[in-house]
Amino acid sequence: MKAAFYDRLGPAREVLEVAELPDPHVADGEVRVRIEWSGVNPSDVKSRAGLRSSVMPFARVIPHSDGMGMIDQVGSGVPEGRLGERVWLWNAAWGRAHGTACEYVCVPARQAVPLPDGVSGEVGACLGIPGLTAMHAVLLGGVAGRSVLVAGAAGAVGHYALQMASALGAGRIIASVSTPEKAAIARAAGADAVVLYREESLVERVMALTDGRGVERIIEVDIGVNGAADLEILSRGGECIAYGSSVSPLQLPFFPLIARNLALKFFIVYHLADAERATAAAALQRLLTTGRLQTRIAARLPLEQIAQAHEMIEQGRATGNVLLRVD
Repeated sequence: MKAAFYDRLGPAREVLEVAELPDPHVADGEVRVRIEWSGVNPSDVKSRAGLRSSVMPFARVIPHSDGMGMIDQVGSGVPEGRLGERVWLWNAAWGRAHGTACEYVCVPARQAVPLPDGVSGEVGACLGIPGLTAMHAVLLGGVAGRSVLVAGAAGAVGHYALQMASALGAGRIIASVSTPEKAAIARAAGADAVVLYREESLVERVMALTDGRGVERIIEVDIGVNGAADLEILSRGGECIAYGSSVSPLQLPFFPLIARNLALKFFIVYHLADAERATAAAALQRLLTTGRLQTRIAARLPLEQIAQAHEMIEQGRATGNVLLRVD
C-alpha cells in the first residue's frame, strides 16, 4: 500500500516520506478500512514535530487519527454485514503506530463508525477529533438556555461548536475571532455576536453584550492565553470548558474562582470514557443525518503533499479542516 510515515521527529519536509509499505491485515475484533480521506489535526503535527515528546513512540509512525473510508475486511467476531460500510474513524493513531495517512488501516471495530447516508467522505474525515471535541465540550457544560462564548470560533472545533450550541438550544452565542473574515464565518455558523479580540477588549465587549452579567458557559480553545479574561467574563456559577492550551503550566488567580463559584473543566478527546464518546457520537450522528451541521474545509491535498498539509496547520494558514486525499 501507499503510505506516508516518519521514523524520526522533526520538520515536516525533513522527516515525512511517502512510499510503498506492506498491506495490513485484520486481527480478531478489527476491521480494515480502505482510506479515502485522511484528516490532519494540530495534535498530529505536534507529535511529528516532537512537541509532545522528544522520543519516537514507535520505530515508524503512519500519522493521523482521523479518516474516512470503506470497510473491506473484517476480523473474527465482527459481523460480515459490515463489509462495504462507509465509516469515519477515531483514535486511529492514538497510542498506535498506524494511522490514516495511507491506503489501508486496521482498527478495533468500534473505532469505525458508520457514516450517515448523504454525508460526504470529506466530512467523515473531520469528525474524530474536531467533531467529537466540539460535541463533548457543548454537552459537558450544557448549553440549553445558556449564554455561551465560543473562543476561536472560526477554527475546526469552534466552527462545529457554534453550530452545535445553536442546535442544542443555547440562549445567546458569542464568538471570539481574530479577523473580520473569520467573523463572517462565525456569524454564518450561528453566532449572535462576534468579538474581534485583536481590535477590541474581549472582556469589555463581552460584558457590554451581556449587560454586565457575563456568559454562563465558555468553550475554550486556549485557556493558557485566555484564562484570565475568561474568569472576568464568566457569570456567577459559570463554567469554562477547556480542550486546549498553548501555555503550560497554567497560572490562574484563585480568588475570582472561589468568590464567584466558577468551574473549570478540562478534557482531551482521546481519553473520553466509553459512555461519553458514545453520547457525543450519537448526538453528532443526529445532526449529520438531519443536515444541521456544516463542515468548513480549508484544503484538500493529495497524500503526497502531506508535508504541505502539516505546514499549513503549523503556520496557522488553515481556517478549517485540512484533508489528504488517498487515491
